[in-house]
Amino acid sequence: MMTFQKLPGLFELLLVGLAGLLYFFYIVRVSWIAILLNTNFRAVFIKLFVRTIYFVLIVIALLAPSFGDVKKEIQSIGKDIYLLVDLSNSMNVRDVQPSRLEKIKFEIKKIANAFNSDRIGIIIFSSEAFVQCPLTFDQNALDLFIETLSSTLVPSAGTDFAPPLEMAIKRFKNATEENATNSKSRIVVLISDGEDFGEETENLADDLDRAGVKLFTLGVGTDVGGKVPFESDYKRDEYGKTVISKLNSKALKKLASVTDGKYYEISDKRYDVMKLINDINKIEGELRDVKTVDATANKYFYFLFVALVFIILDVLITVKTIRI
Repeated sequence: MMTFQKLPGLFELLLVGLAGLLYFFYIVRVSWIAILLNTNFRAVFIKLFVRTIYFVLIVIALLAPSFGDVKKEIQSIGKDIYLLVDLSNSMNVRDVQPSRLEKIKFEIKKIANAFNSDRIGIIIFSSEAFVQCPLTFDQNALDLFIETLSSTLVPSAGTDFAPPLEMAIKRFKNATEENATNSKSRIVVLISDGEDFGEETENLADDLDRAGVKLFTLGVGTDVGGKVPFESDYKRDEYGKTVISKLNSKALKKLASVTDGKYYEISDKRYDVMKLINDINKIEGELRDVKTVDATANKYFYFLFVALVFIILDVLITVKTIRI
């Protein structure tokens, strides 16, 4: 059974109708001239028949005809990636322009776009963790959640890596139970300036390793650091001195090493976002689903070839006295 992948619209039908009407008047005119010149005009109708055939064949080819039953297997392969984003006050420091947080928001969009065929989720944290966006394929939803990231979304009581890591483990576990699969393509990217004041971080990193989850860390900030904005001024310690927040790369490097992951950095000296994307790309995705669908191939070229034969035949056929 032949089917068409494209259907003619009103505009195309009007063009075909107009072409047929004009050609009808052309045939009437040629026939009338042939009668006046007392010549045989039967060959005109032979030409009409030939031209009608290749015109119809060209129209059919444009409609992308498909036929023939073909079974095609479609495999869904992908990774699950959770982005853990530090939204503590120190992420508002401007040692990375325009600020650590604004820079990260821009780079997260780049990461999300690089893995648009994978499921990506966002967990935000400071001293507590919250799921900002569950694992999803929806790029528009991701962009919306990324754009709304702000330090006002979480408590401003310091930074603790344990809550987001624990939440990621729990989320991955629930996803595995729901899909009845033991995924080895689960990835966590922890994004922070590295100032961790928690005590359970290393234990949770070990849990990630045992669960087969790969942990990457992305540090943002500089060794010089900067002042932490606080209300209308800057944050000060108990002695009244301005607090300077610096990138703590050691904590992030140590955390990544537990799961055989890697540490990346955005600073005045390094820009490792593309390295991070490339290394995640190297991780083989998991086969999620296999579907067999009926597929038909576009066979337009058969109709075009036959139309070409009739066009050549049309050129070779001539009418005495009157050449058409």
